[in-house]
Amino acid sequence: MLKVGIIRCQQTEDMCPGNTDFKVAAEGKMAFENSGPVEIVGFVSCGGCPGKRAVARAKMMVERGAEAIVIGSCISKGNPIGYPCPYLQKMKECIIKKIGPDIKIIDWTH
Repeated sequence: MLKVGIIRCQQTEDMCPGNTDFKVAAEGKMAFENSGPVEIVGFVSCGGCPGKRAVARAKMMVERGAEAIVIGSCISKGNPIGYPCPYLQKMKECIIKKIGPDIKIIDWTH
């Protein structure tokens, strides 16, 4: 079973408890259809705009067993408020630079 760490938007965490992320991960649905059910080994926020803390948090989750880093749909799709993160691309680039190209990045959850 693939072990993942999920990074969510700090701006929307008071509107979303993350239950859909946990549900689709456990069921292997939506973003996890290719991998099947996954184990969540970490569920953290980006740290707030512009998402600089996401880099260190992604590295920490990899060090603690994450085989993939998942960018929550709150960041990539703007769920639940319909406003995707304007820092997404830069955040992803910096995460990849820090953790290396061998760790898979999944761009959404649901």
